[in-house]
This record gives sequence, structure tokens and C-alpha cells, in this order.
Amino acid sequence: MRTAPRVALVLALIAAALLLSADPVAAHVTTVAYADLTSAGQADVRVEFDLQYELLSASAAKAQGDPALFADAIGNPRQGAEDQVLADHAAAILAYTTARFTVAADGGAACVPRADGPAVFHTRDATDYARFAVRYACRAAYHGAYVVRSALFPDSEGMVKDTKTIVAYALDGRSGSAALDAAHPQFSTAQPWTERFAEFFRLGAEHLLTGIDHILFLVALIISSRRLRDVVFAATCFTAAHTITFLLAALGLVHVGEMIVEPGIALSIAAVAAWHLWEERIRRAAERRRLPAPAPTRRAALLRLAIVFGFGLIHGLGFATALKIQEPWSWTLLWSLLVFNLGIEAVQLAIILIVFPPLLLLRRRMPRTATVLGVVVTTIVLLFGLLWFAMRVLGIPGTP
Repeated sequence: MRTAPRVALVLALIAAALLLSADPVAAHVTTVAYADLTSAGQADVRVEFDLQYELLSASAAKAQGDPALFADAIGNPRQGAEDQVLADHAAAILAYTTARFTVAADGGAACVPRADGPAVFHTRDATDYARFAVRYACRAAYHGAYVVRSALFPDSEGMVKDTKTIVAYALDGRSGSAALDAAHPQFSTAQPWTERFAEFFRLGAEHLLTGIDHILFLVALIISSRRLRDVVFAATCFTAAHTITFLLAALGLVHVGEMIVEPGIALSIAAVAAWHLWEERIRRAAERRRLPAPAPTRRAALLRLAIVFGFGLIHGLGFATALKIQEPWSWTLLWSLLVFNLGIEAVQLAIILIVFPPLLLLRRRMPRTATVLGVVVTTIVLLFGLLWFAMRVLGIPGTP
């Protein structure tokens, strides 16, 4: 009987090692760039960019050999002088942006960019952004569509990892949206809607797969469920809750800053793990007294679902802030964001189908090993949740 706890402990230590060896910045040290494309004149395209201010300043200063831009914006910034900094270094910012974001007539030559008004500094989702417009003159043969390519803030710059460029367009009767990154840097406005939605589905799936904190929450939820019905109900509550807040954020009706959302997500991980450990403590106490383990009451089950639902609301805001959703967008982009949410759900369901059946089998064949494994794993999850909660409240960098 002593072998079972040892096996469980070894498996749990392997899981902890995998967590510790995972990239600590994989999920959240990213940036989201925005580009809204509209028709301008006979064939020209006007692009309104919204790019993170400090990141844009650092990247443009490095790429264009303009150290004064970095010094003015980041090295020795003056409060309230951001618009002036953007005006003084407009040429470097324009050159950097247009070298990495191109528009071409489908089947024709690249469009020629030029500035279309001054840049404006503003705050978006508690992050400093610079908003400015560029007009792309497309004088080549035009066949009814445009090809858009983005290589803004690539990994090679060493500033951020995995930039997502969210493009919304309304051009000559065509409208839609696309999510561009290093793996999929371009799209055509002639692209069918199925391909555009597939990109957002992939983006949602990748977000959950690379989000260690969201995966740990789900693992804790699965381990704390005794029956398939329990995990299905819990997952349904979680899905319904984060879909609600995701939609409210996408519609611009709710906005909560990352300083609240991110610690809340970490706390939810710790809370779900602690719930399981508390239940195991009660069950263990009953065994020592040679009493049957108390069956979960309906009230306790409803309370658990309510807790999962509440934390699901917080996770929905986390999914929204992953794309810096703050302002109401077009219905087309809203549908794309719903597909992003479906990508999240597909991965969540896959994890449940992979983890829960073997866990259920282990509980039936080797109940003592399953119990010890569950306690050790949830203890590790609890510690990670508390650690991340403290780091996020204190603003310590490097938190996943």
C-alpha cells in the first residue's frame, strides 16, 4: 500500500517540473496591435493604427536609428508631452509602421503610404497607445480586393513575444476582420469568411493552450469533480459565465482593468484547488473515525457551481483583456471574437476528455493512488495560484 502514494508523488513532481520548465511569459507578455481599414477615394485605403506607445517608440527608435525618440518617450519622459513626442518623431514612426504593415491591390503593386493626420496619445485598457492614420495610395490595377500584411513588433526585435494584429476592414462593399501573427502574417479581403473565422478559432485555441493559469484552473476543476456529471455541470457554468463577460466586454458594456482581472484569475485557481483539499480533509477525518464519507449535499453542489460561475465571469474578462477589448466594434468583428471564444471552448473540452476519463479509471482501480495524486497535484496548483496572486497584486514582472 505504501507504493501507491510514492507513485502518485512521483507523477505529481513530474507535473510540477513541467510547470516550472514552461515559458513563464508565454501567455501574457504579448502585444495587440489594431488596424482599421476603410476606403479613401477611388482606390486608396485609409488605415487607422492603434499601437502601444512605449513599444512603438522603442521599436521605431531602434529600427530607424532615432535614439532621441526612445529618450523622449521612455528614457526621460515628460508628463503630458506624449503628443509632442509623437509629432517630433512622426517620420520615424511612419517609416517603422509602413515598413512592417503593407497594403497592396490584389494582383497589383504595393500601395504607397503617407501620413494622414497627427498621432494622438491615449489610454486603452490601462495601457498607453498611440493612434494615427496612414493613407495608402493604390494606383495599380485594382481587381476588387486588397492584400494586407503585418509584421509589426516581430519576436526578433526582442521587445515582446507573439504580436497579434487585429484588422477590421470595410472596403468597397467588403467588410470583415482578421487576426494576423507571425504564423499567419497576411490575408486578402477576397478571403472567404470561413477562413477568417478559422484564424480566430485558432487564435482562441492557442490562447488557452499557452495560458498555464487557465489550464491549471481547469485541471483543478476536473480533479475536484467526483462524477462526470459534476465536471460537465461545472464546465458548463464556467463556459456560460466567461461567455457572458466576454460578450459584454466586446460590446463595450463592461471594462475591468488587468490589475483586477489578472489577480482574480490567480485567486480563482487557488480557490478551486483549496475547495478540493477541504473536501479531502473532511473525507479523511471521516475515515479516521471509521465513518462513511459524507455525501455532498445539494447546497454544497450549488455553492460550488456558483463559485465556478463567479470565477468564470472573471476568466471571461481575462479572455477579453487578452485582445485588449475595451471599445464596441463592428458586428463582423464581434462574430469573429465569438469564434475566438469557440476556439477556447474546443481546447477546454479536449482537456476534459483527455484528463477526466483516466482519472475516473484510476479512482476505480487504485483509489488510494488517485486520492494521493489528487491531493498532491491540487496542493501544487494551490501554491502556484497563491504565488501568482501575490506577484500580480505586487506588479512583479514575469508572472504567467
